[in-house]
Amino acid sequence: MGDPLRRDVLLHRAIYVAVALFMLFLRLLPLDSTAGRLPGPDILLCLTLAWVLRRPDYVPVLLIATVVLLEDLLLMRPPGLWTALVVLGSEVLRSRLALTRELSFLMEWLFIAMLMLAMFFLYRLAFAVTALPQPGFGFAMAQVLASILVYPLVVGLSRITLGVHKPGMGELDDMGRRL
Repeated sequence: MGDPLRRDVLLHRAIYVAVALFMLFLRLLPLDSTAGRLPGPDILLCLTLAWVLRRPDYVPVLLIATVVLLEDLLLMRPPGLWTALVVLGSEVLRSRLALTRELSFLMEWLFIAMLMLAMFFLYRLAFAVTALPQPGFGFAMAQVLASILVYPLVVGLSRITLGVHKPGMGELDDMGRRL
């Protein structure tokens, strides 16, 4: 018999990879070729940050790096730049788990918004320093704002459909271990 806790963690990791691949598949589909439309939110970033805050054991750093690097390669972004920023952002969250565990959702949302904005500005700064062409500021900022606005929806869907929630201070798993 396998460890039920281990099986749950592996199941959620597989779900994370499946959702990431599905979101990547949708981004690669040529659904609409009309120019000038506003960009959609980065749902994979929202999902990653939400899960790192709630259950960091579901999304280890190597899994995050692999998934986002694959996204970088398939979307033809500079390989590793966005990956490094997402890993850095998720590790900032992971290092502050004790502080964020008891935050209200509004404060958590504000913290995530500031983190997303910092990642956005660092990404643009790296492009500016290397003199790479980049999309217009307003266009890119619209995607960040859309991601910030969709974050509560991603958290809610993760909670309702998959049971990914923030453990309380003294909460134990089924095996009696602290979460």
